[in-house]
Amino acid sequence: MGDVKISQIKDAAAKVKENVERVIVGKSEVVELAIVALLCEGHILIDDVPGLGKTVLAKSLAKSLGCSFRRIQFTPDLLPSDITGTYIFNQRTSDFEFRPGPVISQIVLADEINRATPRTQSALLEAMQERQVTAEGETRPLPRPFLVLATQNPIELEGTFPLPEAQLDRFLLKIKIGYPTVEDDRLILARFKRSDPLEELSSVVSADDLLQMQAACREVHVAADVEDYIIRLIHATRTHDSAELGASPRAMLALYNASQALAAIRGREFVTPDDIKYMATPVLIHRIIARSESRLRGLKVEQLIKEIVDSVFVPVEEEVVPGEG
Repeated sequence: MGDVKISQIKDAAAKVKENVERVIVGKSEVVELAIVALLCEGHILIDDVPGLGKTVLAKSLAKSLGCSFRRIQFTPDLLPSDITGTYIFNQRTSDFEFRPGPVISQIVLADEINRATPRTQSALLEAMQERQVTAEGETRPLPRPFLVLATQNPIELEGTFPLPEAQLDRFLLKIKIGYPTVEDDRLILARFKRSDPLEELSSVVSADDLLQMQAACREVHVAADVEDYIIRLIHATRTHDSAELGASPRAMLALYNASQALAAIRGREFVTPDDIKYMATPVLIHRIIARSESRLRGLKVEQLIKEIVDSVFVPVEEEVVPGEG
């Protein structure tokens, strides 16, 4: 596992999770999935209504890692150069100087991404995929780690430009935060009524440590039987009677890497089928389209994924542990 041990990844993830949960109340699974995305160098799409803590989640992650943070409010008049940056003429030096856009940061919140035009969306998605921006023909690398946390409001669809499937596929995970419980609301009131705990957050893991942990996660063992299980799941999404569009090879790699990161967070040097089952919905939900007749019958993509997971043969535990079977 190189210089970084699995126990170190588990401890570091626990520290980040505990720090973020000082601000984000009652959303343990959401925070864990965000850490999985960080360890995979993947990006997150949050499909939820306003006011549930999306901005706070992104800011809390940035503070916990000592990373730079920028927020981009997507609107119909936003231009690609407003995201990537542009050259400005400096009269003092009589030369053009590059003024970096907000995407040149380590953690970026892209708020209401579906409100911008497809051309502007593409500028962000190119940066996500290539980890670089191009302005006036000059390419600039983005800082690492680099995480985009994009949001879209599923209620207000008027005046929006929904992301096409090819662009949705660029996101590692799609998650919902959801409303807090009554007990969580009480805790939020108690915690926030006098001060904002976000202001008190400090770094608990360095960005350099995160980069080392990202590399170590790629070495988490995936047995041949577990690899076959992932392949069978992905192929089942393409052949299921209720699926119009199945998962791509990029989705297969995303499920593979996300399962490795989850195993590391949970202190294991190997991936189990349960890791894959746990990650299947957030990795695949935005990559599969149900047939129109299935949607009319009320079949949701979550249910379709559950049907597929339940139908695919699962390798037994002994076959997935290194050195056994």
